[in-house]
Amino acid sequence: MKIGIYGYGNLGKGVERNIALNPDMELAGVFTRRDPAGIKTLTGAPVYEAERVTEFENRLDAVVICGGSATDLPEMTPELARHFNVVDSFDTHAKVPEHFAKVDEAAFRTTHTALISCGWDPGLFSLARLYMSAALPEGKDYTFWGRGVSQGHSDAIRRIPGVKDARQYTVPVQEAVDRVRAGEQPELTTRQKHLRECYVTLKEGADAAAVEKQIKEMPNYFADYDTTVTFISEEEMRRDHSRLPHGGQVIRSGMTGEGNRHVMEFSLQLDSNPEFTASVLLACARAVVRMNGRGVFGCKTMLDVAPADLSILEGAELRKKLL
Repeated sequence: MKIGIYGYGNLGKGVERNIALNPDMELAGVFTRRDPAGIKTLTGAPVYEAERVTEFENRLDAVVICGGSATDLPEMTPELARHFNVVDSFDTHAKVPEHFAKVDEAAFRTTHTALISCGWDPGLFSLARLYMSAALPEGKDYTFWGRGVSQGHSDAIRRIPGVKDARQYTVPVQEAVDRVRAGEQPELTTRQKHLRECYVTLKEGADAAAVEKQIKEMPNYFADYDTTVTFISEEEMRRDHSRLPHGGQVIRSGMTGEGNRHVMEFSLQLDSNPEFTASVLLACARAVVRMNGRGVFGCKTMLDVAPADLSILEGAELRKKLL
C-alpha cells in the first residue's frame, strides 16, 4: 500500500517511523504547508508542497492526515477525501457527528473511503466502550486519562503572559479508580476523577503568583479541577519533561443475572502519545484500503470496521493465532 502523509509534526513523524514496522506499506511522500526545502525527513522520504497532493490522485492508496482537530482536520479531511482514501485522528468528541457528515458527503460522492477519529480516544477506547456495553448492557462506563501530557492544556498555559514553557499532566484520582475497580458505580464529578499537574518555566521578571492564579482560574481547562503548579528551570524542563507519555483506562462496572457483578477494563500506558496514535492510524489506513476495494464508500469510524481488516494477517492465520 502506498501511503501519503499530510502534515509533518509529531504525529506525521510518528507515522513515518511506524511505516517501517508494516511490511505491506511504503511511504510515497510527505506533504507539508511549510517550505519542503527546509525539511529533512527521518527516513529520507520525499517532501512536497501541500497543494501538490492532488497531483498524486490515483497514485496513493491512502493518505494519513496529521493535522490538528481545532482548525486543520475540519477543512483538510473532507477536501482530501474528494481525491483519496483517508484517515484522520479528529478528537473533538462533541463535534464528531458534524465532522462525519461533511467527510461522508465528500468521500461517498467520489467513491472514496474515509475513516475518522482514529487513535486511542476516540478510537481504541471507543471500541472498548462498545464491546463492554454489548457484553454488559446493565452497567456504567468510566474513562480515566493519564498520567500523561495534555498538549492542548500545556499550550494554554504557554499562552499566559510571563510563561516561557509549560507541561500539564492529566492524572487520574486513584481513589476514584479503585472504587470503580472494586465494582462500585459511584457518581463522580470532574474534580473527583482527575487532577491537573502543571510544570512551568517563567520568563525573567514574571510574577509567579499571578501566573499560578491565572492557571488555576482558567475556565474549561483548570477551574473545575484540583490543580497544582510547580515552577522549574529550563534545564529541569528539558531533563524531566521532554517526552509525551499518556494513557488511561476504560472500565465498565455491570451486572448479569441475579445481581452478579462484573468489572471489565481496557488500559494503555504509552511512552509516546503521538507515536502510538500514528501506529493506530496505519492499521486504520490498511482497513480503509481493504474496505474501499470491496466497494465500501463514504465516511466510517473504528466502530464500523471489521477487526480483521486492521491486521496484516490473513483470516486463516488470525483464526489460528488469536481465536
